[in-house]
Amino acid sequence: MNVENGHMADVSFDAHPDSYRHWRLRVDGAVAWLVLDVDEHGGIVPGYELKLNSYDLGVDIELYDATQRLRFEHPEVRTVVVTSGKDKVFCAGANIRMLAASSHEWKVNFCKFTNETRNGMEDATANSGQTYLAAVNGACAGGGYELALACDHIILVDDNSSTVALPEVPLLGVLPGTGGLTRVVDKRGTRKDRADVFATRPDGVKGRTAVEWKLVDELAPPRKFDEVVAERATQLAERSAVKSDGVELTPLQRDRYVTTSTDNGTVEITVHAPATVEDRRDAEFWPLAMTRELDDLILRLRANEPELGTWLIRTDGDPEVVLGYERLLENDDWLSGEIVHYFKRTLKRLDVTSRSLIALIEPGSCFAGMLAELAFACDRQYVLDDQETGEAGTLTLTESNFGAYPMGNGITRLRSRFWGDPSHVDVLHKETGVALGPDRAKELGLVTDALDDIDWADEIRIVVEGRTALSPDACTGMEANHRFVGPETIETKIFGRLSAWQNWIFNRPNASGEDGALRRYGTGKKAVFDRKRV
Repeated sequence: MNVENGHMADVSFDAHPDSYRHWRLRVDGAVAWLVLDVDEHGGIVPGYELKLNSYDLGVDIELYDATQRLRFEHPEVRTVVVTSGKDKVFCAGANIRMLAASSHEWKVNFCKFTNETRNGMEDATANSGQTYLAAVNGACAGGGYELALACDHIILVDDNSSTVALPEVPLLGVLPGTGGLTRVVDKRGTRKDRADVFATRPDGVKGRTAVEWKLVDELAPPRKFDEVVAERATQLAERSAVKSDGVELTPLQRDRYVTTSTDNGTVEITVHAPATVEDRRDAEFWPLAMTRELDDLILRLRANEPELGTWLIRTDGDPEVVLGYERLLENDDWLSGEIVHYFKRTLKRLDVTSRSLIALIEPGSCFAGMLAELAFACDRQYVLDDQETGEAGTLTLTESNFGAYPMGNGITRLRSRFWGDPSHVDVLHKETGVALGPDRAKELGLVTDALDDIDWADEIRIVVEGRTALSPDACTGMEANHRFVGPETIETKIFGRLSAWQNWIFNRPNASGEDGALRRYGTGKKAVFDRKRV
């Protein structure tokens, strides 16, 4: 968030390497270098200094942009080295002054976006062959270590002073909320008693102990650190290869394929399909351009419009055009794969957005294949059967709905929807390629209700008004529990269990009160804790 003429301006998620203030991106063949060198005076909000390579939302916006560009513009890159441009400091984590002064919703959205970016790094390693390597060349604490944890391999400088640490519990009275607790035990396999000791030690762990406890993968002496990092980066890059030119992510053009209108606490989001199918290999290829717009819109609404609590999701266009584009994405080439994974990540961002989501399926809509996933991501789906004109909204399933876009729990939205009846998914699979009208969609359980044209406007109004009358906090908790069923994964733990606890702790006086740990950190005064366990 920036200040313009004394007023807070909306957050923009636009970024480009030429204008980065906090990161330097260098590509050298199959190895890319992301160097964190935070501008202390470059905070996205005034009132704090980003000392010791600490970060805020602005730093993370640049990191997200860099990870996206590496996947689309530099498919030749096989290893991404994340390191620091400052001497003896890797990253001190999220800026404490920023957290202490921020509103609750700002802290929550900041942590959520940070989590999504870290998950995206892991997704790049798993699905794009871009392995992230953390070259920890100095003190690495809190969110700084969580940045390293998102990497596949961690090298720590063995200089007898540099440590990795998660000091949030002992120093700040909060949690390592960007996945730290979860990744230490679930991803790195640290024994839980050692993880307990580690997360309660403000000074962290260094050297051989860090390796023994699986907190890092290897050590390198200062005089050979750069050499070891370069050698390991090259070795990791040799595990996979892509020979192709990238696609430049040109400046985003908004309000073409994704448009909005707002009314009384509600935002209507419409995703538009073009008139014809055009196969092209650039940023104007509709699935990529549409996904970039949708991704950007979700982020801007979350950050800038927290009171727009109900989102109505519509589509507009010819379903056959959407299916035509989906067939193009079935091509076995790197760009098609990247677009599918990008749309998958954008749908996941929608899944964890704390808003009530309602899909409106009307005549002229195109909820087919990949766009049908938008409907299934919603909490409710209503389809219009216009008996006067004989027109109706339809849903069309394709193979993509059965595996291409898994949720954070690792299963499809259809599997999640019919968790209590897994055989029904097999029934749905037989309906692929068929435009399912209101009656059939309702019979198959794909919509909440089918309404005729006489009742449509009033029924939807009643649904929306009923939703906006409810407690936003209660809705957020209810929706988060309903959306994710079945198995637990690192992602669901981060966004469910860990985030829920962190959000609660952020609201407690032990952390955020006048005498709480966040506010008293660095003042020389100890936090005053209410000792009752709740």
